[in-house]
Formats: sequence, structure tokens, C-alpha cells
Amino acid sequence: MTAILEVDGLAFAYPDGHQALYGVSLSIQRGERVALLGPNGAGKTTLVLHLNGIHTAGVGSVRVDGLDVDKEHMREIRRRVGIVFQDPDDQLFMPTVRDDVAFGPANLGLTGPELDARVEQALAMVGMGEYASRPPHHLSFGQRRRVAVATVLAMEPSLLVLDEPSSNLDPASRRELARILQSLDVTVLMVTHDLPYALELCERSIVIDDGSIVADGPTRDILRNEELMRAHRLELPFGFHPDRATL
Repeated sequence: MTAILEVDGLAFAYPDGHQALYGVSLSIQRGERVALLGPNGAGKTTLVLHLNGIHTAGVGSVRVDGLDVDKEHMREIRRRVGIVFQDPDDQLFMPTVRDDVAFGPANLGLTGPELDARVEQALAMVGMGEYASRPPHHLSFGQRRRVAVATVLAMEPSLLVLDEPSSNLDPASRRELARILQSLDVTVLMVTHDLPYALELCERSIVIDDGSIVADGPTRDILRNEELMRAHRLELPFGFHPDRATL
């Protein structure tokens, strides 16, 4: 298998001196779907912001498709690593859905029929093709989240990073998004507190706490480990057991 993402010895401190990451190392292979789990303040967001150069490594390295995440490769890195933020309104700012999805590819130089095809394909992948001419603010929250995913898919990323994709979704929208994510032929890193969603969508999970990786393995095994879960403030919903879950 080929590594899409390689993080080696990554350490990072904020300007106020807070040490957010301590020597984090991980590798994600092409085609994997991996959940990044951990309590609030564990370092999940800081790690994710290194993947496309929003933060740059204080110590250590990050590589995507063999390219170092540095100034020399930044434009290509930001095409290859697509981050879907928790609030879709952080990514949707154009007059129509079509304009939002076209924005990134147009900035890469795509025009005319090639751009139109890229937009249509991305919207079809998330089941939002019929809403292309609608203003994003006229859509439901779940629909806006799907359009936010389409804006990233239109860039044809190597790695799709999802920040709390199930948050604030009603049960039907949550199921719809899960079906969409399962259908995508793309490597996924999903940051989530929704442990049943992690089990449903990701065979592998990485647990980070206090800036360090504390576990990495099959999601079901991690969720079964009561001592690990308790030590890192991870809690399953009442009545949910990973061995009884129907996926």
C-alpha cells in the first residue's frame, strides 16, 4: 500500500508557550478511512491544521503524497488535502451552490466545459446536483454540509479531512451523510467525538490525548477497551456497545 499521509515526530507550540503536540508520528495509507479520536484540547485540531499548511511544523515533518508540507509545495498540498470544517458556513460564501463548488477549481485555472463537468461531478457525489442554482443560505444545515463536502471533492483531493461531520445533524441527515462518505473513493481522516459514527465509517482509529498518540488500531478494538476509553475521557452513548452495533 502507498502512504498518502506521513507525519514524523511532529511537535508544535503556540506563541503563548502552550505545547500542543509532542512528537506525533502516524501514517495513513491510500484508501484508508481513519477516525481521529480524543477529548477536547487533545491536539486533534492542531494536528489537522498541519496537514495543509495552516500551521507549519516546529519540529518534525508532514508529507502528503511524498511532498513535504512547506512553502515550496503549499499550493499543491492545499489541493491534495481537502478539509471540511465543522461549520459549513465557514466554507460557503458565494451566491449559488454552483459558484461555491466552482470556486476552488476555477482558482486552479479550470474554465468552460471542464469546470462545469468538475462541478457537476462533485455535486452528484453528494446528491446535491438539483440544488446547483440555489443560494446556500436557503438550504438546510445538512444540505449545506454536503455542499461543503462537494467544494472539497471538486478539487480532487488525495486526502479528505472531516471535522466533526455528524455534529448538529438530525438522524436522517446523519444517515445520508454516512452513505455518501461510504461511497466515496477517497482516503478519509475523520475527526470526531461521535464514536458510533467512527465505528460505522472507519475501520481504524487513532486516539490522541495531551498532544501525543496513545492508541492506534481497529476502531472496534479501541471502543471495546474500557480502560483506554476511561483514561482518555471517551464515552460511548448509553446502551451502545461496539460488539452489538449493526453496521
